[in-house]
Amino acid sequence: MAGPARNRPLGVVTRGTTNPNRLRRVDNWIVETCGATLREAADPLVVDLGYGASPVTAVELRARLAGAVRPDLQVVGLEIDPVRVAAAQPSADPPWLTFARGGFELAGLRPALVRAFNVLRQYDEREVADAWRTMTDRLAPGGLLVEGTCDELGRLGGWLLIDADGPRTLTLAARLTTLGTPAELAERLPKALIHRNVPGERVHDLIRALDDAWQAAAGYAPYGPRQRWLRAVSEVRGAGWPILDGPRRWRHGEVTVAWSRVAPVT
Repeated sequence: MAGPARNRPLGVVTRGTTNPNRLRRVDNWIVETCGATLREAADPLVVDLGYGASPVTAVELRARLAGAVRPDLQVVGLEIDPVRVAAAQPSADPPWLTFARGGFELAGLRPALVRAFNVLRQYDEREVADAWRTMTDRLAPGGLLVEGTCDELGRLGGWLLIDADGPRTLTLAARLTTLGTPAELAERLPKALIHRNVPGERVHDLIRALDDAWQAAAGYAPYGPRQRWLRAVSEVRGAGWPILDGPRRWRHGEVTVAWSRVAPVT
């Protein structure tokens, strides 16, 4: 693994808000969806970009991936704020978990995977594509970027799987026991889509389709929110939406669709 570069990090300091288990949904999805990439990587290096004021989510990421994917996997937490990097050092476990200063340039590292969560939310939508490109240009061959956002407790989230050619999928995820309606997921769309939840945009059509199917599945409510969600997502797929996962992931409150069906119209 190459050492972190000493050039000035690219980006701005985030708010730093974080909580234990806030990113458990995306972490579990990474294990399932990106596990093969990490298992086959010559250098199983993962970057947690913008971990925040506390290193807890980086610590959890290393534990989840090491336990479920491969024990020799290394995680580097990167933050632009040197105060946060210094505060994280007591949680380091070299070489498996380390912390360094860095931004979108990934501190000169060539990871197999980058998790960048709640980082781009404060940026202008016009800056998103350049940030993606800066990160994906620095991935190891075949590497992946998982970029998205979630609420403060990790109950609602949305993220994109991105490779060197651009976005591949959008995943929406919710804690079903607290979900009132799928329309709530619109609040946690990734930055590239959050302003596109308006008539005429594809992601708006998806949210509307999920919400309509959820309402139509009200008869399943007595059997619990999981059964209602399973029915709703099944109906959406039956209506022709390119849903790429199946009931095994839907049971976790997830749904993954092809980027081409939700990409901004303009």
